[in-house]
Amino acid sequence: MDVIVLGGGLMGTASAYFLARRGARVTLIERNRIGAGATVASFGNIRRTGRHLSQLPLAHRSLRLWSEAQKMLGRDVEFRATGHIRLIFDEGGLADMRAYAEAARPWGLELEELCPREIRVRFPGLGPEAIAASFSPHDGSGNPRLIAPAFAESARKLGAEIIEEAEVEKIKHTDSGFLVTCSKGAFAAECLLNAAGAWGARIAALFGEQVPLDARGPQMGVTEPLPHRILPVVGIWTRDKEYGAYLRQVERGNIVFGGAAERVRVDLDPGYAKADPACLPAQLRAVARLLPAIAQVAIIRTWSGCEGYMRDMLPVMGRSATTPGLFHAFGFSGHGFQLGPGVGDAMAELITTGRCETPLEDFGIGRFNRGA
Repeated sequence: MDVIVLGGGLMGTASAYFLARRGARVTLIERNRIGAGATVASFGNIRRTGRHLSQLPLAHRSLRLWSEAQKMLGRDVEFRATGHIRLIFDEGGLADMRAYAEAARPWGLELEELCPREIRVRFPGLGPEAIAASFSPHDGSGNPRLIAPAFAESARKLGAEIIEEAEVEKIKHTDSGFLVTCSKGAFAAECLLNAAGAWGARIAALFGEQVPLDARGPQMGVTEPLPHRILPVVGIWTRDKEYGAYLRQVERGNIVFGGAAERVRVDLDPGYAKADPACLPAQLRAVARLLPAIAQVAIIRTWSGCEGYMRDMLPVMGRSATTPGLFHAFGFSGHGFQLGPGVGDAMAELITTGRCETPLEDFGIGRFNRGA
């Protein structure tokens, strides 16, 4: 089987790798450089906590692959199962956490509830005003700059053709499959996987499939390096978007943070997102609620990236509803980093065998036309 993968982010490169591992002949086409879009702009959070329940089977599948990534890809992509803590500052957040923990348990996710004393003892310096927290010990983080290039290089070693800096000019559905013409040539295949991220809706529209996707950019930042003391990824349970911050400390000592800032609108032509410096003071106040010491630290860089957000915040995954041989994996709405390896593995299974052991029904593109 021949497969063309459109998009060289984490979803596309992981799919190319797992497809090649299953014996498919793969050509991946990326408009820029591998991993240069939403993937490299990612926070690097590998969490299952707080996900839509229907995503948990895919998240579990992906976590297993993250734990095998170094051996599988032959390089350290800095996956660290340091745990994921979500701090709680009010009764509404506590009620939400307990309700989610109860609902997620049958789906295979166990959350530990921590009291204020346990937070202080186990995670000193975090959330001194927190009334509780949830802790998921097997989650953690990875390096967004390393993972997509690692998948792409491993796919190449398995025979996949990786084409970068190639602008797609035309896509045609033929009797034998698909013909994709780009700035670096024309490529034919039986199957086409649309993993084009924020541009995924444009690809789907070529085949009569309209989806409500908005291109937006998150506000991210990083501090100067400090002594390494914060092991888990830190987030919050809150109903107030102004306080929805998160942070983690990398092994080199820098603290990466995000959230608590309105995502900027992004024009897909050219598709570059810029952080808004006016948002930084309010964002840092929210981050300081989680880690007061950050108020004394220098911020050395801020950035953003172009991400595709679905109106229902669920990704588009699975077969096309209109075109045989066309598959979709896009629109991960800012929370796809953890899912990436699982998405690639699941899509490779679906494309090569016609089935998938992980339920994907809730993510089908046909959901936007139901009842129409």
